[in-house]
Amino acid sequence: MNRALIVHQAGPGVTVQDLGRPGYLAYGLSCGGAADRLALYEGAALLGQEPGLAALEMAGAGGSFEPTETLRIALAGATMRASLDGAPLAWNASHLLPAGARLVIGPAMAGVYGYLHLGGGIATPEVLGARSAHLAAGIGAPLAAGDQIPIGPDRRADETGLRLDAEERLSGGTVRVVAGYQTGMFPDAELARFEATLFTRDARGNRMGVRLNPEGAGFAGRAGLSVLSEAIVPGDIQITGDGAPFVLMAECQTTGGYPRIGAVLACDLPRVAQAAPGTKLRLRFVPPAEALAAERRAAEARAGLRRRLTRLVRDPHDIRDLLSYELISGVIAGNEEE
Repeated sequence: MNRALIVHQAGPGVTVQDLGRPGYLAYGLSCGGAADRLALYEGAALLGQEPGLAALEMAGAGGSFEPTETLRIALAGATMRASLDGAPLAWNASHLLPAGARLVIGPAMAGVYGYLHLGGGIATPEVLGARSAHLAAGIGAPLAAGDQIPIGPDRRADETGLRLDAEERLSGGTVRVVAGYQTGMFPDAELARFEATLFTRDARGNRMGVRLNPEGAGFAGRAGLSVLSEAIVPGDIQITGDGAPFVLMAECQTTGGYPRIGAVLACDLPRVAQAAPGTKLRLRFVPPAEALAAERRAAEARAGLRRRLTRLVRDPHDIRDLLSYELISGVIAGNEEE
């Protein structure tokens, strides 16, 4: 049997995702890719591999998996309850998954999108230069019981047991927004009220967009809804007919006619993606210079993730081969040859 991950059970939102397929907007296909792109970089850092490798994205819940060969894995993104043959596994960490073992990942305890990274990456066929499923465009499909996911060769098979203090983005908070050329359609008083409003993430949301419910009345521009349909991208904030904002996500459509009050910074979009229904968010306008500086800092932080790794402290109760570890200098198992 080839190197693969067998799917015994999968939640309805488990798909293969990578950094997406840019360059097809003019043909009606948005970039797609992981809803939380930062989680791809975090998992790649834990495994010492490139962030462009595909991983499993688990929306709300994971599933039950079994490797045909011993694999390295990393868990990132939304915190989910995970276990290996019944023993709990730490999140934001890398682990060894022995051949035939059963990895079970339950529902999200914080956030929305969890990620299962595999040493060597997922090796499904590429479509238009990427492996990511784009459900809105009919590319790929959610995983189902019985699927076998091919895994690429792992060049660092001896590196595991690492953890990462991931950037906090699972509990809402403030999201930075830049103005666009349609922002001027909204009166200054509406823009001020927009910044002062506390929003609640609605239950209506998916990989195409997330609805935010405002405290109080919705928002309206001077031109109402009479805006010509034009190109839109992830992060754009459309004001719909009832005045509630929709933040467009990875699989958004490529054109739209609702007025856009602004756009979420790319580095803050994971915070929106990981906001579970009921989570509180505030949207704050920042000038272009501050936005560019924030994006530069985020890029530098992604590039430096490997330097932030630490060793994972394991519970001795969960270590099957405990006697093979030199827990205290000079202490041995007692069965070594003289």
